[in-house]
Amino acid sequence: MSTTERPRILVVGGGYVGLYAARRIQKKMRYGEATVTVVDPRSYMTYQPFLPEAAAGSISPRHVVVPLRRVLPKAEVLTGRVTTIDQDRKVATIAPLTGEAYELPFDYLVIAMGAVSRTFPIPGLAEQGIGMKGIEEAIGLRNHVLEQLDKADSTTDEEIRRKALTFVFVGGGFAGAETIGEVEDMARDASKYYKNVSREDMRFILVDAADKILPEVGPKLGKYGKEHLEGRGVEVYLSTSMESCVDGHVVLKNGLEVDSNTIVWTAGVKPNPALSRFGLPLGPRGHVDCEPTLQVKGTDYIWAAGDNAQVPDLVGRKAGNENAWCPPNAQHALRQAKVLGDNVVSGMRGFPQKEYSHANKGAVAGLGLHKGVAMIVMGKMKIKLKGRLAWYMHRGYHGLAMPTWNRKIRVFADWTLGMFLKREVVSLGAIESPREEFYEAAKPAPVPAAAKQEKTEEKAKAS
Repeated sequence: MSTTERPRILVVGGGYVGLYAARRIQKKMRYGEATVTVVDPRSYMTYQPFLPEAAAGSISPRHVVVPLRRVLPKAEVLTGRVTTIDQDRKVATIAPLTGEAYELPFDYLVIAMGAVSRTFPIPGLAEQGIGMKGIEEAIGLRNHVLEQLDKADSTTDEEIRRKALTFVFVGGGFAGAETIGEVEDMARDASKYYKNVSREDMRFILVDAADKILPEVGPKLGKYGKEHLEGRGVEVYLSTSMESCVDGHVVLKNGLEVDSNTIVWTAGVKPNPALSRFGLPLGPRGHVDCEPTLQVKGTDYIWAAGDNAQVPDLVGRKAGNENAWCPPNAQHALRQAKVLGDNVVSGMRGFPQKEYSHANKGAVAGLGLHKGVAMIVMGKMKIKLKGRLAWYMHRGYHGLAMPTWNRKIRVFADWTLGMFLKREVVSLGAIESPREEFYEAAKPAPVPAAAKQEKTEEKAKAS
């Protein structure tokens, strides 16, 4: 931790907004003007739009994350959590990974904690569900799916096979549709190497409570996406929900019941619940309530942006929608982070704040290798693309949006190699418990019952 007397800018969260805001602040600051401190439970930022491709093995998992200390060499990076904020004293309580909590004073505060999976009290979900918010979950999902193919290939029990080869995905937004598209692609490729498993043996199910999937790209492309997935053998059930999944027995509201070892939950996100402990003004859904300048309402030294912020959409409001808010996506997070960084420096110097205003440029989604949908907004014109061209747009946009040239180059290298080399279909499930094999080899051998009896008799004679 810094011991200087310089003002401290505390950035709570090292995700997309936290990373870009901290970089922007450091770029705009004069030497020695302030200390930038970033606090996050992880020492890296995850580029979440690439999680489906990481789960499918199209991108190396390490290339989807950006190490904070490497990208922010002039900042303090503390691995831990901010548990409370005392606004009167301008002090935050930090809980490190190990050791006791301590207080950290600050002068300016940036709230960039992002969002967590939005869940419901569904019986069995906590025990059986797999999320898709972090790189750990993407790696775990990939290993898990390939392990299910291993199980099905190695057993003659039809019930075990059926349960292993049934994959249920809940949520039909970007995360759900992209993940099921990529994972189905991977499983289809992997099945070529199994003698007793084919794509026809697998069952992929996509469930959503809404009446359409991919609402971000519009109804026509959403309908195309649904028909495309169904053409690949994916069962899509809309206007329904999952009622329970105890022990992998999935019960849907429409009456369908299946047994599955794989239940992937991508049914939306909600602001980080830790925000409720910070004493900040929150909107009806738990977001930090912000001005168009990204300043938290009622303050002049706190800013917020990204998934945990409720930011007015000035473009939508000018068009007549008085209740327009910026949607929680990477397009807005990147641009908000830059405006936020500029405003923090302006606020520190006593200059006016700039309002955030950005017109939607469209949306892109990948549904597997060479498959996708895209809606590009150019003024009043909307260009709708599907298939391979949309997939190129998806990869091009997100490839360039990936932070740092180091990671951009690595991601494009992964894609280039994938054009010439076959997809890896190796499961590294043992990575989740790497010491298990060594423990089995090193643990003391059990003492036979006869030897125990002899020792007991010897002790009795000696006494």
